[in-house]
Amino acid sequence: MLVKLEQDLARGFAPWREMVLNNQDRLKQHGMRMVFAGTAANDDSKLTVIIEFDGPEAMAAFRDDADLSKQRADAGALLETTVMTPMTADSLQNLPE
Repeated sequence: MLVKLEQDLARGFAPWREMVLNNQDRLKQHGMRMVFAGTAANDDSKLTVIIEFDGPEAMAAFRDDADLSKQRADAGALLETTVMTPMTADSLQNLPE
């Protein structure tokens, strides 16, 4: 299942990116893969991430991981601004081939 995550960053993209790179094994354990992560061209505090989760349980495991949430917050993620939107399975990806 694809999910769009939008979130504000207090410290910009670099510390958040470092936190993600340091937690790759944990993200795999939660059954998730990042398709895309980046900030708006004109605002390094506005993060958008497209995540592929193995299913709703994987999304819940990510959401409920208190230690990972603390690490995200320590990296500048303003968790109270997080919006996770499940996307339709009817989509286009990786075009053109």
